[in-house]
Amino acid sequence: MKKSYGIPIFLIAALVALNSNLAGQGTPDDYKRANSLQEKFTGKVYYGNVRPQWAGESYFFTYENITPDGKEYIIVDPVKKKKEKAFDTGKFATALSKKTEKDIDPASLPITSVTFNEDLKSFKFVLDRVEWTCWLPSYRLESGEKVRERPQRDWPWETRDESSNDPSVSPDGKYTAFIKNYNLYVKDKEGKETRMSYDGGIGFYYSSYIHWSPDSKKIMAYKVQPAEKHFINYIESSPPDQGQPKYYSYEYPKPGDALPQFFPQLFDIETMTHIRVDGSIYTEQYSLGRFDWRDDSNGITFEYNRRGHQAYQVIYLDAFTGDQQVLIDERSETFIDYSGKRYRYDLDDGQEIIWASERDGWNHLYLYDGISGEMKNQITRGEWVVRDVESVDTLNRQIIFTASGREEGDPYFIHYYSINFDGTGLRKLTEGEGNHQAFFSPDRKYFVDTWSTVDTPPVAILRRTATGSVVMDLEKADISALIAEGWSAPEVFVARGRDGVTDIWGIIIRPTNFDPSKSYPVIEDIYAGPHSSFVPKSFREYMGGMQALAELGFIIVKIDGMGTSNRSKSFHDVCFKNLKDAGFPDRILWMKDAASEYPYMDITRVGVYGTSAGGQSSTGAVLFYPEFYKVAVSACGCHDNRMDKIWWNEQWMGWPVGPEYGESSNVDNAYRLKGKLLLINGEMDNNVDPRSTEQVVNALIKANKDFDYLFVPGMKHSSGGEYGEHKRRDFFVKNLLGIDPPAWDN
Repeated sequence: MKKSYGIPIFLIAALVALNSNLAGQGTPDDYKRANSLQEKFTGKVYYGNVRPQWAGESYFFTYENITPDGKEYIIVDPVKKKKEKAFDTGKFATALSKKTEKDIDPASLPITSVTFNEDLKSFKFVLDRVEWTCWLPSYRLESGEKVRERPQRDWPWETRDESSNDPSVSPDGKYTAFIKNYNLYVKDKEGKETRMSYDGGIGFYYSSYIHWSPDSKKIMAYKVQPAEKHFINYIESSPPDQGQPKYYSYEYPKPGDALPQFFPQLFDIETMTHIRVDGSIYTEQYSLGRFDWRDDSNGITFEYNRRGHQAYQVIYLDAFTGDQQVLIDERSETFIDYSGKRYRYDLDDGQEIIWASERDGWNHLYLYDGISGEMKNQITRGEWVVRDVESVDTLNRQIIFTASGREEGDPYFIHYYSINFDGTGLRKLTEGEGNHQAFFSPDRKYFVDTWSTVDTPPVAILRRTATGSVVMDLEKADISALIAEGWSAPEVFVARGRDGVTDIWGIIIRPTNFDPSKSYPVIEDIYAGPHSSFVPKSFREYMGGMQALAELGFIIVKIDGMGTSNRSKSFHDVCFKNLKDAGFPDRILWMKDAASEYPYMDITRVGVYGTSAGGQSSTGAVLFYPEFYKVAVSACGCHDNRMDKIWWNEQWMGWPVGPEYGESSNVDNAYRLKGKLLLINGEMDNNVDPRSTEQVVNALIKANKDFDYLFVPGMKHSSGGEYGEHKRRDFFVKNLLGIDPPAWDN
């Protein structure tokens, strides 16, 4: 079975020979055209990006439109079903020019974050990172404070310093808890210190992760058993601020590393006593987290994620006795997707709990009794996937959530629904076959529903939240200018996977000068990370590097094979202890099906490229499936899951580290290389350890394999930047088209 969507009918009849004329593929003109596409396509979609800014707590909202004549701002009154221009951009530009002493073009106002006050008499906006206010109708302007920049973390994978000693003040302000000599102390307002614990020591100490009860009468504090820390080291060969190299070292736990263990202990402030808590039920911790005191201060709930991610528990700790009760005990024979699908919402101070689980084979919501731990009912059910919870209405006992796979068509399209806590009253709130995104008013009576597909331009509609009924149409995107520039939509293509039953979804991207009489090599843009799905589902004016690469004379495809997320649990489980699979059996069948329908797709010449997890998979393609994939380019790949970050790799490959890690390793299997391989590696990659790629290089050299390697000084986690992108294009032109790429100065 195969399905295709949105492809012009004349293409279906295109039949070509494998030795078709390659003239006009990989030429200097193709390169120039590829480099010009982004500029040509960007800004050519009008009325297509409605992002409402609500006026305070009211139901009024504004949004920015890009029109053929420039920017405009629209204000909407949902009650009157009325929309109009929010202000005169000409008058505003004149006032702003005078105030800033700069020339301001009313058609391209350099402002962002336009938000009206509730009285609609003024609005705020940001210009050059400064917040301004404009009063109407006078257009009087006043500059305010500089908008604070969000601090950028140099290191993306946080580790907590369990040995820190930050004091913690009680909610009533009467006491300060702190750590001294590995033990917990409290100090009153007069400065009198009381030692609360006597069992802390250098190898098993108390940390300053201290949680006061709401009534200030109890403390929950961690007792920590530390573990040896794993660091990765860097030499920056060419730092921009000095001539000599720089050395860096970062804490970076990897699969199999020892982890610190945290054991909660209770302390009574009124009696100044230690209430001991048995930690034997969570001795194989990956983490303990989300400590929430009950409002009555009688107890605290927390979550225990057991190492290996096959058990996940919600535990209640009695603040008076130290007794513990497992309220929710989630189990899986493969993995619990804690990093992507975990959801818990406590109702009425923990009397009930809404919980997400894949226990019936699909991600759904369940209602638990928060006192007894008994499941009261399953809230959502069916062969579809809850993607997220948008809001919980405790008064009306109703949930608004997003889901995919419930409607006919693409199982990845997101729709919005409402349902009662008891599982009754399921209502679909969005209509239109496409991928939906909703923006709710502060009072949640209205929402703006925007939706599109890769081949259907965006539509924006205002709806009532209670029923999903339409209040008014807002905008429908105009792509006529985009089409005039030569743009054409990707084709959605569906084929059966390895089981002969499951639909595998992907897209096909052709060059703008596509000629069905020619033969085109096929290149797959791959990312098979199990944490999500990756084929675009919404409209894009420019498909980035995929479109640019196609322009050189290739057909580009992107596919979500088995092992990726947002389908059934069994679909996802294909990745378990088996990341080398990467959905390749499904991807190969999909491309064969597409080529049988479109013979100009030459699957005797197939390339593949990817970054990060995609770097691992693209190299794996020419190691494990060289009979199909002939050329690969891999950037910053996590080529051996023992070398990469702990959370991502143990999530899918399991713990303890077993032989499966070696079986999926591109290092251990480098000797299998057939075909052409270009490895790209960033010297300062702070996501994937650069030594992962270097170990593949070493193994390939030892196996006497011919390959190419691009090492980029100073580069962090990326596909190689402009230089790496150019090398990637040349590599495919040379090895799939069989011609020498144009000289770089051409």
